[in-house]
Amino acid sequence: MLRPCDNNDFESIYSIVNDAAKAYKGIIPEDRWKEPYMSGDELKHEIEQSVVFWGYEEDGELIGVMGIQHIQDVMLIRHSYVRTEKQHQGVGEKLLSELRRLTNYPILIGTWADAVWAISFYEKHGFRIVSKGDKDLLLKKYWSIPERQVETSVVLAEQKWFDPLQAETKNTNRSSSLTKKDV
Repeated sequence: MLRPCDNNDFESIYSIVNDAAKAYKGIIPEDRWKEPYMSGDELKHEIEQSVVFWGYEEDGELIGVMGIQHIQDVMLIRHSYVRTEKQHQGVGEKLLSELRRLTNYPILIGTWADAVWAISFYEKHGFRIVSKGDKDLLLKKYWSIPERQVETSVVLAEQKWFDPLQAETKNTNRSSSLTKKDV
């Protein structure tokens, strides 16, 4: 069953994120790895920053989560994790499909460049990696992450983001954001 998560799910979300994130150990840059991967305070901060988690429940237990965050003119998919023993059973696909259904905004997803399994998952569902120049601009505009994480990440976008009408909007937004920085 797919459902929005609530305050009662905090510990389950925390547990799922830190269980599934073990896959990053030894893969992402060593200076970006820590245990737990996401602290309780970091999770609280994400929720306070309007990341809305959705969960997949099986037999009364939350086994997968995926966050969605509306920022300006896009929707970000954030913190997509499935319990290790429940992976490769379609949970992530169901969550992604539901979150895509909930928005008309172009969806962007940031992940570690070396997390080839995550990149492959999103590409399988129609997302494409944006250019390095766009990636750097997007990560700085829509995410609040350290420069080192910007260097070692990729951004994937759905086709809607690449469409010509969206390109006009993106170029306008890029120009205004660059103008604001340059002033």
